[in-house]
Amino acid sequence: MTRLISTDPATGETVWEGDAASSVQVQAAADAARAAFADWADRPRAERVDAVKRYQTVLKDRSETFAETISRETGKALWETRTEVAAMIGKVDISIRAYDERTGERQADTAFGRAALRHRPHGVAAVLGPFNFPGHLPNGHIVPALLAGDTVVFKPSEETPAVGQAMAEAFAAADLPTGVVNVVQGGRDTGAALLDAGIDALMFTGSGAAGAYFRRKFADDPHVILALELGGNNPLVVWDAADAEAAAGIVLQSAFVTTGQRCSCARRLIVPEGEAGDAVVQAVAAMADRIVYAPWNSNPEPYGGPLISEKAAAAALAALQQRIDAGARVIRASGPVDNLPGAFVRPAIIDVTGVDAPDEEIFAPFLSVTRVGSFDAAIAEANATRYGLSAGLISDDPKNWDRFIRRIRAGVVNFNRPTTGAAGDMPFGGLGASGNHRPSAYYAADYCAYPVASFEADAVRNIEGEIKGLR
Repeated sequence: MTRLISTDPATGETVWEGDAASSVQVQAAADAARAAFADWADRPRAERVDAVKRYQTVLKDRSETFAETISRETGKALWETRTEVAAMIGKVDISIRAYDERTGERQADTAFGRAALRHRPHGVAAVLGPFNFPGHLPNGHIVPALLAGDTVVFKPSEETPAVGQAMAEAFAAADLPTGVVNVVQGGRDTGAALLDAGIDALMFTGSGAAGAYFRRKFADDPHVILALELGGNNPLVVWDAADAEAAAGIVLQSAFVTTGQRCSCARRLIVPEGEAGDAVVQAVAAMADRIVYAPWNSNPEPYGGPLISEKAAAAALAALQQRIDAGARVIRASGPVDNLPGAFVRPAIIDVTGVDAPDEEIFAPFLSVTRVGSFDAAIAEANATRYGLSAGLISDDPKNWDRFIRRIRAGVVNFNRPTTGAAGDMPFGGLGASGNHRPSAYYAADYCAYPVASFEADAVRNIEGEIKGLR
């Protein structure tokens, strides 16, 4: 047995300890989900709605404890984890509406009877969760899947098993039928075993590299639907914005919220050459100096906390140094935060204009600045990535926005708002290495069920008159 231990990255204290699931245990979980599938799928929709509503009630009753568990395991500030739990609660009602709107049933009368549209669940859905939003993001896959009639095997991130256990306990308290939701704990080996356990769908939130691996693995298994919510090397363009301070606030919230650990965070700031661009960069740097990163239970509340681990911090700092070694100019250096553990890092700002910087996401509060000579060049620079998750424009000129929204290639594109802003009742996903054209959030209903179109008549009748060419 492999022992799994998670720690509070802000203190080093152990949060959860237990054994990772073996391949035999993973297969047993998948078999339990398979055994439960037919009954769950055949139940009236109202019963499945009632079940997820019971789960929602459990989340409400345990919301504060749940938020503290997320904070302890991720290091995120309580204000943010309370928001995350609220999003989990709200996801239930949103998913019910989405199911009715996007994957419900409808009928239309025809001369012979009727045409009908129904949606059917895929079967056993594997959900692999991330560490940055360990409750909200897997919840956004699981709830729509349950409503559609799928059964679920959920593997939380190995960095956040305590949150996964809390979710398992919430589903158990909601009294769902045996085998409908199954949770297996573990790391890479456990995840690999789940992929080989005979699943019908894979719902994943994580890195672009992992998503590419899953596409290759299931290339010859078209019956397994893949819903991949991946990262991004996201651009934010500031152009014709008179108030540099106001622009800086939007940039800061785009780049540094959640200590840069959101897949929609702005990684690349694109500004004009000359004084206008200088003013924006200087304002962002000055505001970044005021950011407070501290333990999640600090008083007053901090803006953010540590990265998920010291290992993650070391990897992020190494990637930052690679860009500096390649010629990037340091505007604000990263490094340790006061006397806090090594998972804490200061926000960094570097100028990569003219530098051949890797087109890779650094999951940390690091921002790269590029200066260009025209708005066309800004759009071209923004699109110069294999990713396509989020993008943003900050500008006083609506004509810029009209041009930007028609030219930019990304799934979430914001105007004068942070790139990290997204609504639960809209789709969330990206292009290229950021996904596979199956956005989540409101559109999760689309990948949790498949459409079945029918022509139907209530009795057998002779259709010889409809057949051409008979003697």
